[in-house]
Amino acid sequence: MKRSLGRSPERSPFSPGFWRSPLRGPWLTSVLGMVLLGGITVLFVTGLLSYAAYNPDLAPVNDKTPDKGILGFYLFSWPTDPHWLYRLNQGVHVTLGLTLIPVLLAKLWSVVPRLFTLPPARSVAHALERLSLLLLVGGALFEFVTGVFNVQLNYVFPGSFYPLHFYGAWVFFAAFLVHTALKLPTALRNLRQIREEKNDLVPVNPAEPTVSRRGALWFVGGGSALLFATSVGQNSDSLRFTALLAPHGPADPGDGPNGFQINKTAARAGIRPADTDDEAWRLVVVGRGGTVRLSRAELLAMEQHSAALPIACVEGWSTSDQWWRGVRLRDLAALVGYDDPDTVPDVFVESLQQSGAFRRAALRANQVADPRSLLALGVNGEDLSPDHGYPARIIVPAAPGVLNTKWVAKLTFGDL
Repeated sequence: MKRSLGRSPERSPFSPGFWRSPLRGPWLTSVLGMVLLGGITVLFVTGLLSYAAYNPDLAPVNDKTPDKGILGFYLFSWPTDPHWLYRLNQGVHVTLGLTLIPVLLAKLWSVVPRLFTLPPARSVAHALERLSLLLLVGGALFEFVTGVFNVQLNYVFPGSFYPLHFYGAWVFFAAFLVHTALKLPTALRNLRQIREEKNDLVPVNPAEPTVSRRGALWFVGGGSALLFATSVGQNSDSLRFTALLAPHGPADPGDGPNGFQINKTAARAGIRPADTDDEAWRLVVVGRGGTVRLSRAELLAMEQHSAALPIACVEGWSTSDQWWRGVRLRDLAALVGYDDPDTVPDVFVESLQQSGAFRRAALRANQVADPRSLLALGVNGEDLSPDHGYPARIIVPAAPGVLNTKWVAKLTFGDL
């Protein structure tokens, strides 16, 4: 027989005979899909809540997402109770996201033949399904990859992480909803069937199996369990040594009362000893009643308050409750004309740091009014260390770490 001069159909991914793994089939795909259905829904909700916690309506300070329009319909003033709220929310978001990576990769592997199906569209419904699949796969890879880079503090992608991840999440979840609406009835039927129906995922010429489908699920589940075990510890001081894949995991933060995790050292932030010298540094407080300049000694002479609060960051790491001591933000607001705690305004916080995401932030009025919200001067019975924000830093219950500004130089109460 004369050989064809073109590529053999079995060597082309567009040929059904190219895909030979006997593991592929509607049952495996449906099981993985149901796991992702629950997991991704939780990721989406906790991600939107994390975005709300940054108070993105406080433009142009915290708001990193211009023209969000109707996508910001759910935004609200982030509460200060319970004080561990953001720690829980972001811990779930990041840890679950990492845990789902093997499931996502297995799901993509299970349906990869469909990406090469010809013709591209057999009907309007099929075209809609293919389009949702394209947006689903692209969106999933984008969200998970940028999320992992953010956790690892590796910002290789162009632009700010916040708008990229925010817009990407909405595109991905919209495609996810369409895909779920189209496929959920079929997935449920596949899970109930004892014998699989033939479809485009079942190979026409399967190879000899080397593992069962349930064995493959155990393999995927084991990968997820491994990622969970090596990342969840970054949210617990007693288990932090197990967080081998987290930058704020087993890394030694130092000893003593200031010996807990930080995101950026004073040296890396460009803070010079001369900037924080007690003789040179002054806190500038501005409000409708004028401007007040306070030395650290004058702040220490004011009534001091204590609060046990954690630090929790968007990257998913957090500390246990630390005992902070300093001046209440609402007492500082009273110095510049806001005597009633019930009517204190938002506050704009500026740092000695000259660049980067930590150099300025804004806090909502409800955060300023909370009696646990402090301009902290010490922690765990000692002065703040330079890396923890000496001479003064913000600490607010339930707020993302980025809003707990270090090396505070100026507070502006009122219109931002």
